[in-house]
This record gives sequence, structure tokens and C-alpha cells, in this order.
Amino acid sequence: MTTTVADRAVVSMHYSLKDPEGEVLDTSEGEEPLTYLHGAGNIVPGLERELEGKSVGDKLQVVVKPEDGYGVRSGPEPQKIPLSDFPDDAELEAGMQIVAQGPNNEMFPLWVVGVGEDFAMLDHNHPLSDVTLHFDVEITKIREATEEEVAHGHPHGPGGHHDH
Repeated sequence: MTTTVADRAVVSMHYSLKDPEGEVLDTSEGEEPLTYLHGAGNIVPGLERELEGKSVGDKLQVVVKPEDGYGVRSGPEPQKIPLSDFPDDAELEAGMQIVAQGPNNEMFPLWVVGVGEDFAMLDHNHPLSDVTLHFDVEITKIREATEEEVAHGHPHGPGGHHDH
């Protein structure tokens, strides 16, 4: 029986994420708790590290620096890509994540930061890169992961990827 947060634990938690100014960026309030597989990199490293060893009912506030969150901005500025390069049915909007294919068939995420009349602005930096993250977390459930979940690197079933 898994009672504390550790590798191979499936953890459910309610959370609220704010930026340094206190603006709510994301929250599970009014929804199902977020469920993740601990130790599998499902959530930002700084939050995962702080949850280690915690128990059901624990409430904590965690401040995560960009290096332990969504990273520090790097590389080129956002690129202007003609809309003609996208599939005809692509409905692009700012904030959306897309997956692009590189020259060696490697897949990588890009974020849409703006859409013009005939182009989209794409950035390889996560929208929250360079942002210090402020989490309020309450752990609601902990259970042991199944072998399949460990092999796949994420939880299944309620709150897991089969629910989307």
C-alpha cells in the first residue's frame, strides 16, 4: 500500500498555479484533480521534487524557479510561418501547442504565439519559460502504479490519459 509520494506512485492533487503577480494561470478548481505518475517527468521537476514524501491531505505552497519549471528562454525569437505551410483544416490560435517534425523525423513541440492574416508566429519556448511558478497543492489520493502505467510513463483510467 503506497501512502506517501514516491517513484511509482500515482498521485492525485488539486492545484492552483499563479504567476509572481498572483494571476491564476491554471487550476483544477471545479474539475477532477490532476493525476500523474511520480518520477516519470509528468509534471515540472521543481514541483515533483517538493511533493516527494508527502501524504494524502497534505497542503503545500511551492515556488518553482524557471530552471525547474518550463525552462529559461533560449534560441531564436518566434518565427513567422506562412499559413500555407499548415494543413487546410488547422485551426491555429495563440497559446496552442503543436508538434512539428524536424529534418531527421524527430518530433518537437512549438507554441503558437500569434496568428496573422496569412501567417502564424511560432516559438520553441514554452509560454511559461522564464516564469517563476507559484503552486498551491492539496494531495487527494495516492496509489501504487500498475506495471503498465510504469512502462507507459503515465497513469491510466480515472484522471489518466484514457479519460481525455
